Amino acid sequence: MLPDLRSVKALIILDNDGSRVLSKYYDDHFASLKDKQDFEANLFKKTYQTDFEIIACQGLTVCYKSSVDLLFYVIGSSEENELILVSILTTFFDTVSLIVRKNVEKKAVFDKMDYIILAADELIDDGVLMENDSDSIAGRVYPGQEKDIPLSEQTMTQVLQNAREGFKWTLLR
Repeated sequence: MLPDLRSVKALIILDNDGSRVLSKYYDDHFASLKDKQDFEANLFKKTYQTDFEIIACQGLTVCYKSSVDLLFYVIGSSEENELILVSILTTFFDTVSLIVRKNVEKKAVFDKMDYIILAADELIDDGVLMENDSDSIAGRVYPGQEKDIPLSEQTMTQVLQNAREGFKWTLLR
């Protein structure tokens, strides 16, 4: 089998009732809406209130992470490397966390859904991983996020970057 850059089949967020919050499918493995809904229901049933992070479901590899009232999933083929899928999941979760200011719950995600969809598109394009740095993705899709974070919660890189921008502004005046 030839190597394929398309490592992701789907990116899904479900709430704690199993309802879809966000889903992006990147191939035709699930042709109809009914197939997608059945897969999501089966996925929720297998993963809700379990301690595992990686499972096999319907011949696919599924990596997932739970938050307060949300479940985040990254789905790949059965041959896909689990470490890559976990890395993609971690990047997506961290990006969402930055966008919603570490308040990863259903209401906050709905409030910032437009930015989260953009972040998913920056992360994955047609099943191909495009970027694996959550700070970079969040900075591109939600540029005001670094200035909204209190100084005590910023990373040293963010503090230095903001200081440099302020210094440039002072020199230009």
